[in-house]
This record gives sequence, structure tokens and C-alpha cells, in this order.
Amino acid sequence: MTPSESEVGRRLAVIDVGSNSIRLVVAEVRADGTYKILDQEKRMTRLGQGLALEGWLDPVAMERALDAIGTMQAIAGGYDVPRLEVVATNAVREAENGADFVEAARERFGLRVNVITGEEEGRYAFLSATRNIPLNGRPATIVDIGGGSTEVVLAAGSVIDRIYSMPLGAVRLTETSVPSAPLPKKDWTKLRKEIDAEIDRRIGRPPFTAEIMIGSGGTFTNLASMVKHQREGKGGNVQGYRFTPAEVVHLLHRLRELDEAERAGIAGLSSDRADIIVAGVAIVARLAKHLGTREIVLNDGGIREGILLGLTSRNPLAEAGKIQARDRMDWVRSFARRCRSDERHCEQVADLALALFDQMGGAASDLPEEAREVLHAAALLHEVGYLISHSRHHKHAYHIITHADLPGWSGRETELVANVARYHRRAFPKKKHANFGRLSPEERRLVRVLSAVLRIADGMDRTHAQAIDGLTVTDDGKTVHVTVRSDRLPAVELWDARRKSELFGRVLGRGVEIGWMRSRRVAASAS
Repeated sequence: MTPSESEVGRRLAVIDVGSNSIRLVVAEVRADGTYKILDQEKRMTRLGQGLALEGWLDPVAMERALDAIGTMQAIAGGYDVPRLEVVATNAVREAENGADFVEAARERFGLRVNVITGEEEGRYAFLSATRNIPLNGRPATIVDIGGGSTEVVLAAGSVIDRIYSMPLGAVRLTETSVPSAPLPKKDWTKLRKEIDAEIDRRIGRPPFTAEIMIGSGGTFTNLASMVKHQREGKGGNVQGYRFTPAEVVHLLHRLRELDEAERAGIAGLSSDRADIIVAGVAIVARLAKHLGTREIVLNDGGIREGILLGLTSRNPLAEAGKIQARDRMDWVRSFARRCRSDERHCEQVADLALALFDQMGGAASDLPEEAREVLHAAALLHEVGYLISHSRHHKHAYHIITHADLPGWSGRETELVANVARYHRRAFPKKKHANFGRLSPEERRLVRVLSAVLRIADGMDRTHAQAIDGLTVTDDGKTVHVTVRSDRLPAVELWDARRKSELFGRVLGRGVEIGWMRSRRVAASAS
């Protein structure tokens, strides 16, 4: 979105309160909606120190962090920044006294600290990565390693499929599982198994192979710098620097065998990270192995840049809640286009689904007001999963839609759209499915009804030829008769719609018959 004239030249600042370090970035919005960096500041505060063992933020660490925030607020004030966004991640999110930290920042500096979720961290890392690293539609994983947690985003081009947040951080793992430096083989084996078990528990079998990994956070920055020194004998800018998992494993084995003083002497490794680097690099190595990574690319922007991008591209109508139904569907269509869906097919399915829904009568009368729009959006988006997989595209559709940026759609509405699209084929909705089971009984009924309608509508364009002109529905109390109109017998469409009508019949509690009549315009011209 291009900013208005009043927004051009507007200055923004973000303070990212992490478990290991706190960072400030000050930027100015350009006319094209991008921004230029005016200033940056970083403090290693180790706010998350001791958290994994004690469950509390250490008072001394809290004071270090608050002092850093005060300094950064003063720097931002020097640039006459009207808006300062402060976000806190894993340490404040998990600590029992995290609320005390938030309150202290409010009392001392008048700042509101926004404690974000792991999923939000992943989204911000993704925004930054896709701005800086061209993916050209390739499957990728975006990984942000902090002091207390690691966020993993699986994406296809500019579309998110899954976001995982894992309690694997460089500081956390060092405190719990790296007892000494050098690290003995038995302790390394224990650390490796701990990381692998957490990856298996959170991610399991990856839904697809992401050969490229885009990494952000201090671990990745130091990795890129060390690899560059090894290859070229010099340092310098490492943004976008590319290296391999084999190089990561080689460095990991070397780092394991050194004490902290020896590690600090490695060219490219920051001395204040020497104590936690083994844990951080181990996370990278094990993730790369699990995900089938072939190449790693550094993105130095990370979460704080993602927050800036969110601030500079946010749609003002969406913020004000003024998006109308037509505009909401425009955003849905735009997203479907990004996913390279077959637009003509999806529009045809949407038209048929809405026609069927509108003629269902009492069967849909108890559904909430937004049901029709949820069906419309799900029909337009039901094919987005093809971006990742053909055979499992309905499952991928659910994940892609839940992570989609759809201005004007609430989180609840987006979840309903995703569920309806998820069940447009294959298995019926079941409470044992996590995505369906966590819905309320009323929402589960809505998904059953709308996915039943969508299944039939999708079958009515099985050949993607838009052969059917429209349909009519009659209900004699025992059987619902659906008659489609076409200028020729749509044999494949009739077969597929009938095949997919079982759920529709269950929802209505009666039989379903689907027949054909010749289009009136064809019959009239023949006479």
C-alpha cells in the first residue's frame, strides 16, 4: 500500500525486547511505502537469564533491560519519533513475573510493552525475510532463533503454510543442556537428542521439503560472519550471505571442542556470544537436517524489521473497521491470485455454492449472519493448497488460509473459512481433528453445512470447463432435488457432484438427487 502524503516522511521506531538482547531501529517512511533506516542500537541484556531454571526474570537482568529501554527511548526521542512500538518476546511471555516487567516499563517510561506470541514472532520474521530474499515461488523455511525460543515458518513463495514456535533458544539451551566448554561427547549427544525430540514433537514429519532456509537472529548472523571469514579471510556485510548445512556442522564440531576464551578468538564470532553459540548452532544444524535444507541464507532484519513493515503497510481501512463486504472479497481474490489458483474455476464454484446455499431454505436458516460470506470466501480459496501439494491440497489450504493476511476478516472468521476449505474434499469434519474439534458446537455445525455445499459445487466444475449455467433446488421433505442447467449433458460434473453429495445428505437428513436440464437459452434457440 502506498502511504498518503501525510504519512510520507513519518518516522517510526521499534524496540524489540528479546531474551538475549534488546534492539532499537528508527526508520522513516518513503513515498513508495518502504522506509529507510535512520539509526539502530543493540544491548546484550540477557533478560532471559535463569528463566528456564527458575521460571522468573532475574531482578538484575530486569534492571539491565529497563535501563536499555530508557536509553533507546531517548535515542528515538532525539529523532522526534511520534510513534515508538515496544514488543517483548519469549522471556517476558513465559516468565511468571513478566507482567511486573511490563508494568515497570509503563511506570518509568510511559511505554506500552506489547507481549507478542510465538506465532506473531514467526509472522514478523517471515515479513522481513520475504522482503529481502527473493524466493520466486520456491518452498522455504524461515527460522528465527532467539535466546528463549525458535520460530519456524514453512512457506511457499510469499504464502505461509505453517508456523511453529519451539522452546529452543540459545540462552535457554545453554543453561539447561550445555554444562561446560569444551562440550564433552556425551553431553553433545544429550543436547542433540533433546533438540531432535523437540523438533519431532512440534513439527513431526515436515509437510514438504524446504531446501532453502532463511535465518535471522544473532546465531545466524554470527554463523554467516564465521563462514565468510573461513572462506574469504575477511569480514564485512553478511546480509543475504549464503552457506551450507555442511559448513554449519563443521563449525559446530569445532566450536564444541573449544573453551569460551578460544571460541571468542574465532574470526567472525562476537565475544559476547561465545558462551551460547554452541547451543544456537546446534539448533540450526538439527533443523537443517530435519527439514532437508540444502542452503542457508542470512536475513539480518528479523522480527524488528517485520514489525516496521507491518506498521508501514497496514491498511487504514482495516484498522478502522471500515472494509465493506465487497472490499473483503477483493482481498480474498487477491490472496487467491497470489497462490496461483485457477480463478475461473474458483469463481464458478463460488457462484454455484452460493446458488445452492441461497435455495436451501430452512436448512441454513439457523446459521449465523456471516455464513454466506464465509462460504463465498472458502469457495474462492479452496484451491490455494495446490501451491504446495496436489494430493493434500485441502489440508494445506487450511494452514495457508489461517496464516493469510485478509484485511477486514476477524481471526474467528478466517478460522471458519479455513475449516470450510479444508473439508471441501476427502474426510468429513470430525471432532478428533484438532482444527475442527476446537470450534464451538455452533461453529462446527456451520462448517459441516458449508463444506457440504462446497463439496457439491466443486464437483459441479470437475473439468474446470464452467459447463453449468446455474441450478435450482426443490425439497419434498424426503429428498432434495438439485437440477443443474447446461447446454449439453455435463456427465463428469454430474458424476462428481453426486459422488460428493453424501455429507450434504447427512446435514439435511434426507436423500439428495442431482439431475440435469438443458439451458433455456439453448432450448429456445432450438425451437
